[in-house]
Amino acid sequence: MATRILLVDDHQILRDGLRIALEQEVGMEVVGEAGDGETAIRLARQLQPDVTIMDLGLPGMTGIDATRRIGLDCPDVKIIALSMYPKATLITEMLKAGASGYILKENAFASVVEGIKKVVAGQRYLCPKAASLLAEEYARDNAQAGPAGLNDKEREVLKLLAEGKSSKEAALLMDLSSKSIDNYRRRIMEKLNVASIAELVKVAIREGLASLDD
Repeated sequence: MATRILLVDDHQILRDGLRIALEQEVGMEVVGEAGDGETAIRLARQLQPDVTIMDLGLPGMTGIDATRRIGLDCPDVKIIALSMYPKATLITEMLKAGASGYILKENAFASVVEGIKKVVAGQRYLCPKAASLLAEEYARDNAQAGPAGLNDKEREVLKLLAEGKSSKEAALLMDLSSKSIDNYRRRIMEKLNVASIAELVKVAIREGLASLDD
């Protein structure tokens, strides 16, 4: 079955280019397009795409807000941010909003196919430049405790969660129950004093436990 994709960008030329590129890929189908956030939310509800490519700089509602709304209404829809802004703060905000990936527009055509394949497989994806920006900022963040206090099991759970694995997937890989993984996650977040998966990703990247652009 083809991966169904919704394109959201206020520039028709970019949408046209992405649609042509994606429809040349075997197993990918563009099922809808939107030029603003409200339309994107409506089409996501109606079409239930597998992946939404979401521009950040939309007129009216921002791509971050639209991502948050789609995540609430359509939790199975994976969202990849598409942005012209190489800022680590925006990458972090999109991850917190529920995005599974972040691609800079300068890398759009080179990265979008790989990004879609990654997020459909349950992983997160950052284009190489975005991953580098995020890692550099996190490396400068000395206020947050590193994972030195984690035991081997906790470090392994942290790595799997940062790679985008669900509790069920991590449980299968580690031969544990999903409940055990959830308990590990809570304990890790308490030890590291973090409040979200995005912050766990931050720690894992900084410590070399995860690489999001492989």
